[in-house]
Amino acid sequence: MPTALNPWNNPALPVEDRVTALLDALSLEEKVGQLGSFWPTPEDEHAAGDAAPMESALHSGRSWADTIAHGLGHLTRNYGSQPTTVADGIDQLRTLQSQVIAQSRFGIPAIAHEECLTGFTTYGATVYPAAIAWGATFDPHLIFEMAHAIGSDMAAVGVHQGLSPLLDVVRDYRWGRVEETCGEDPYLVGMLGSAYVRGLQEAGVLATLKHFAGYSASKAGRNHAPVPIGRRELEDVLLPPFEMAVRDGGAASVMNSYSDLDGVPAGASVELLTGVLRDRWGFTGTVVSDYWSVYFLEMMHHVAGTLAEAGVLALTAGIDVELPNTDGYAHLADAVRQGLLDEALVDRAARRVLRQKIELGLLDPDFDVARLGHQVDLDSPRNRDFARRMAEQSIVLLRNTGVLPLVANAGIALVGPCADEAKTFMGCYSYPNHIMGRYPEMGIGIQARSLAEALTAELGADRVEHHLGVPILAADPSGIQAAVQAAQAAGIAIVAVGDLAGLFGLGTSGEGCDSVDLRLPGLQGDLVEAVLDTGTPVVLLVISGRPYSLGAYADRCAAVIQAFMPGEEGADALVGVLTGRINPTGKLPVGIPDHPGGQPGTYLAAPLAWYNEGVSNLDPRPLFPFGFGIGYSSYELSDLTIDATEVPTDGTLTVGVTVGNTGEREGAEVVQLYLADRVAQVARPIKQLIGFARVPLPVGAARRVTWTVHMDRTSFTGIDYRRIVEPGAMTVLVGTSSEDLPLTGNFTITGQTRIVAEGRVLSTPVQITNL
Repeated sequence: MPTALNPWNNPALPVEDRVTALLDALSLEEKVGQLGSFWPTPEDEHAAGDAAPMESALHSGRSWADTIAHGLGHLTRNYGSQPTTVADGIDQLRTLQSQVIAQSRFGIPAIAHEECLTGFTTYGATVYPAAIAWGATFDPHLIFEMAHAIGSDMAAVGVHQGLSPLLDVVRDYRWGRVEETCGEDPYLVGMLGSAYVRGLQEAGVLATLKHFAGYSASKAGRNHAPVPIGRRELEDVLLPPFEMAVRDGGAASVMNSYSDLDGVPAGASVELLTGVLRDRWGFTGTVVSDYWSVYFLEMMHHVAGTLAEAGVLALTAGIDVELPNTDGYAHLADAVRQGLLDEALVDRAARRVLRQKIELGLLDPDFDVARLGHQVDLDSPRNRDFARRMAEQSIVLLRNTGVLPLVANAGIALVGPCADEAKTFMGCYSYPNHIMGRYPEMGIGIQARSLAEALTAELGADRVEHHLGVPILAADPSGIQAAVQAAQAAGIAIVAVGDLAGLFGLGTSGEGCDSVDLRLPGLQGDLVEAVLDTGTPVVLLVISGRPYSLGAYADRCAAVIQAFMPGEEGADALVGVLTGRINPTGKLPVGIPDHPGGQPGTYLAAPLAWYNEGVSNLDPRPLFPFGFGIGYSSYELSDLTIDATEVPTDGTLTVGVTVGNTGEREGAEVVQLYLADRVAQVARPIKQLIGFARVPLPVGAARRVTWTVHMDRTSFTGIDYRRIVEPGAMTVLVGTSSEDLPLTGNFTITGQTRIVAEGRVLSTPVQITNL
């Protein structure tokens, strides 16, 4: 006769019934075991360097056997810690999971998590463009497709959770992690981040929103620095993308920020992790700690005197699982027995973890990690096609006096450090930059061409003369003269400058690679100046993770291109734009500063942060604004319609505009909808993006773009810190960047000030119809 199933193993029962039955069966130690993790870090000599802040000082002293003695919540980065084949990674995962299951009285597997910001962060996997390049596409559907491809690869090798997307909104361009964001506008970040969440989770992998919250607003753009912002900036700028991804995207997990917000570390904030996330937004998933952030409550923030106290603080605040190892949470059972922690808080977190394991099928009778196959192509033609499309749509043409596309038969001097190295196309959390620097003898693990290789292959070696000029960062000017001589002899010079991502000071962009100002790194500015001085027409090509100040060069360049770390297919995409094979359609997700200092701010600014006439000698306004980008075609916006002149505070408005391709090339225009609140009870942004649409257009074609705007989209945090819709005059602005807004109209919000309840409308639906 068949063996009766334990209720938690029975898929026919409701999930909550299964969770409750299992939780009731577990001892205190077994419940605590579900809240911990283990990182099987490599032992070989290559891994001696840090892959995370102070990693060498933070390795857990707990052995594998001790950690899994009562069960385990998470397995940390089985595939991501050292180069391994898919087959070897699967074999190791099988071994680890088998031991976890065998040690658990009830055979509970661990959730395996990995990084996946620029693709699955493992050896040989596709490197997609960095998240800042996602922002430049303004294309949520393409982000969904990319994320679904990433998730399907991860699921195929037994990974259950991905530590992406990052939903921090850029506040200071000097911050090293700008490259990991989708840009400086909360609506753009929220729309693209929610699309990523849906794509990853529909492929069967839990998405993790990070870093909740405030991380990007640190003092001086410095990693891990305190965040001094007020409640209004938090509520109106930094929280909305997370709320969108929770409410509209259905995100399954959230990761806390390392930072302290007005003195309270996010990892110990009941207000953030429970009050905002769960009580206000209704989040039901798990909160996982950023790596060692529980330990940091004692070590860095000094809000706990011991690691045990740090564990109690974090669990009480709402962190359900400690990553990457079980350190502070190893003391939770003792804290309960000593009366320092209510066991109900352990139950609360364990219930959330067990619910996800049951929903993932890990407790079903047919779960068997041994069924994973070894033949998974992590850099498949499908993946590379998505990577190519992402790269092509993300490249932003900023200036063109007619020199592009490149004229046939003109000799080209290609100079600059970003022409030499394919890794300049890849973000900090790409595997080649994240790990492979420790293994130089193994290459980068994927096929990726440098710009010099791709341009020579397309145009021929006889047309392209290539010189380094200067390194990315090292102060070595010895190659400038050769670059100058090549430019003097050429018909056009392409100067490729920018970043090489790394970790904690090992790169010019990335986690812990913050910048003192926005000058091009090293002597790259000197190289640009020297080549400009030759008089040869210059195409300035910036390949970077953050915007750099280009005011000293732009008006002397024949063309300027911004590429935000376009991934493994970046070289061919860039060559396609240079030669005209590709009509560029990218738009800036961040502004390009005019000057390198004076605290250049984002477009989302109140009047005092934008205007400077007669007030200061420092002009904060950008050289190229948010949302800007041109191409090889031209577009015309016309026929703005607003279907009402008066709208109640709880009403809706329809805004329509026609966009047509008036040029000679097929292309796409990103039509952008902004609102301006003319008078409000607090200082409001001069304008704010509330809708956009990427509109593909054949030559001569026109399409109608129509947005439905609920008055919730005008809401803001009022003078008493309640969210309100306030009556008064509003201006609608439609255009192709935050500063190019040719179509304007007006309406008035009528009635009494409305207090906006939780669950407000967070998006602006858009329809595109053919004409």
